[in-house]
Amino acid sequence: MKKLIVFAIAALLAFSVRGEKVSLVGGTVINPADGRVIENAVLVINGDKIESVASRNETGVPVGSRWVDCTGKFILPGYIDTHIHFFQSGDLFTRPDAADFTKIRPYADEVAWIKSHLNDVFARYLRCGITSVVDVGGPMWNFEVRKVANSTAKAPRVAVAGPLISSVSRPQLNLGDPPIVQVNTPEDARAMVRTLAAKTPDYIKIWFIVDPEHPLEKFRPIVHAVVDESHARKLRVAVHATELEAARTSVEEGADLLVHSVTDKPVDDAFVRLLKDKGTILCPTLVVFERYGRTFANKVNLTPEEKAWGNPEVIASLDVTKIPPDQLPDRVKKALENPDSVLDRIQHTYDVALKNLKILEDAGIPIAAGTDAGNIGTIHGPALFREFQLMRDARLTPMQILRCATSNAARVFATPRSGVLDENGNPQIGSIIAGSFADLIILNSNPAADIARASDIDRVIKNGTVYDAASLLPK
Repeated sequence: MKKLIVFAIAALLAFSVRGEKVSLVGGTVINPADGRVIENAVLVINGDKIESVASRNETGVPVGSRWVDCTGKFILPGYIDTHIHFFQSGDLFTRPDAADFTKIRPYADEVAWIKSHLNDVFARYLRCGITSVVDVGGPMWNFEVRKVANSTAKAPRVAVAGPLISSVSRPQLNLGDPPIVQVNTPEDARAMVRTLAAKTPDYIKIWFIVDPEHPLEKFRPIVHAVVDESHARKLRVAVHATELEAARTSVEEGADLLVHSVTDKPVDDAFVRLLKDKGTILCPTLVVFERYGRTFANKVNLTPEEKAWGNPEVIASLDVTKIPPDQLPDRVKKALENPDSVLDRIQHTYDVALKNLKILEDAGIPIAAGTDAGNIGTIHGPALFREFQLMRDARLTPMQILRCATSNAARVFATPRSGVLDENGNPQIGSIIAGSFADLIILNSNPAADIARASDIDRVIKNGTVYDAASLLPK
């Protein structure tokens, strides 16, 4: 009953400001897109858009508007996570192709649980100030997720891709609507793009896995076919490629977005020039690199935000010591037997990935923040704050990190079908300017001074509706 009362009060609070003109008064507005800072600001929201933003020395508070006192607080664009997967929960059972726990929890049960908890996931993103997300690959029911999100008030904006076009298959994930589809010929690749195009995806996704059985050059014609067929339909292409040569090949063929860092070797000058010449955006997606290994080795390092705002059922599942030893997959047994080796491999990955991120940032390559949330141990919503920590470890400044999670990320989200492009093709999210959608966060302290404060969220504004952040999740 107490939870129902809390949610009822929160609903009334949100409803009371919907559709009204709202003035955020006295706070410091930070626009990472251009680094502009306005102290003692008046930010006026009219319906779902920002009407104006200026210093109180330049403008007054509109008569009759609802006044929200932001004295001592900081106002930023809502964060955007450009790499998530709704078809995965983040729990121990969500990728039986990586670690098979299906004797404990059948994969069909896992998928049913995921579908029944979508509204919970949506709310957790908003609680973290994440007002838009890009799902870069999942089953065909991903398109239904987008539809549900678009009709749900307490949900982020959602962009999606359909099934991943891949060099490998993952039959363990196939319940009749597979999230990953192996494609063996350019003709089949083009046919797959045409099938997906009928669903008006935001992206076509390629899962570019390179190993001795799947050499790079064998898959390159398929990458070419996917990009060519997609671009002919004005669809963007995102590629998972963690090896330098696979990433290089993808960009040469015209990929619009790389959704992972290069982790096998340092990037070279030619690759940096290629990214710049092609205008490719890179999403480093750092946090996911540690979470599988740390979970399996029983060395999970969840942040305070993840512990507070992640789904408690998901988090409870990550304790592999609760699994009977005779039902542990070999990969998990080996990790538990030698956790130091696992941690060493993770550190080696970061030694490469973090240096590469710094090189690309310094070269002016557009970097967009993303987490790969939904994978084992990568928690929907608050995983973004661990991503910020790792970007800080790469020696990005707080303002650079905030730009990656706002205006740069908006360029990833704002596809032609996203509904957030203005008449000139500019994103209407990710920046605090007149005419943009009122997707904002109000913080108690300044994240531009210390990125650790990025989670110090007081209120979240989505589409002009103001929510007390603490009211968005059950107590």
